[in-house]
Amino acid sequence: MQITASTVSLTVDDVAASQQFFTTHLDYTEQAAADGFASLTRQDGAVDIVLLARGTQVLPADQRDQHASGLILAFTTTGIEDEEKRLRAAGVDITMPLREEPWGERLFQIADPNGVIVQFVEWAAPATP
Repeated sequence: MQITASTVSLTVDDVAASQQFFTTHLDYTEQAAADGFASLTRQDGAVDIVLLARGTQVLPADQRDQHASGLILAFTTTGIEDEEKRLRAAGVDITMPLREEPWGERLFQIADPNGVIVQFVEWAAPATP
């Protein structure tokens, strides 16, 4: 098997709100869309995103009413301080301010209008002894 792409599918209440959020603030572009569905991509190595309306008939019955909860969509990036400032200035809800963990991970989180948590991570250079 050879994997040629990665996609995360998120079930949300308002597909249009999440679609606008990801295209406006995170540089995703629409690949395809229909009522209750949107497929988004970026030109870099980020995972593609499919947004499905909660209750959609294309999902198996036991999955139709589930929300994208408990999931953190995490992106490893560079320039994390500038990215947090840009998103904050754009009015994006910063749900966890930029911080650095003892093991060198720098991170912050935002939430889209449907409560999807997006985390940005940058690894600090290890301290030299």
